[in-house]
Amino acid sequence: MEKHFYTIGEVAAILNESTSLVRFWSNEFPKFIRPQRNAKGNRLFTPLDVETFRTIYHLVKVEGLTLEGAAKRLNENRNGGMNKEKVLASLRQIRQQLSEIRKEL
Repeated sequence: MEKHFYTIGEVAAILNESTSLVRFWSNEFPKFIRPQRNAKGNRLFTPLDVETFRTIYHLVKVEGLTLEGAAKRLNENRNGGMNKEKVLASLRQIRQQLSEIRKEL
């Protein structure tokens, strides 16, 4: 079962990056990442936010785009249908589910 909210530490662990980088990207991409806050004021991210972080990670770390270039690409993807990262994330999830089923058999 997928979680409804992820803490900044959980997002950092998923990306294998520091919490300060997750916080920085959260502040740099407010149009795409809108964390909710708990009573203490800690950021809570939705699964959609986590997928957006994965897309940003791919654009910046793998493709080597600048933050401005990544924002432009995110905006294009938002206006143009399913993006590559969303499809890849879905395929990863399907692979994981199939592996779990295989283990049970």
